[in-house]
Amino acid sequence: MARKKVKEMKGFVKDTNTGAVINTNSNVFEARRNQKQMVIEKDNQIAQMQNDIEELKKLVKGLSKK
Repeated sequence: MARKKVKEMKGFVKDTNTGAVINTNSNVFEARRNQKQMVIEKDNQIAQMQNDIEELKKLVKGLSKK
């Protein structure tokens, strides 16, 4: 597999056979993966909070009916 450095993008090479651009900087790759995981966890936390709020609303409505 022949690779050629990408001039405009440090840490990337281009596979001359397939044309794919490959990130050779594993630190940046790992940081991006961690960032994406944190976004997923944050979204899950927000969804859980929304569910908790809905449950609390139902409980308050139930108390007000008594």
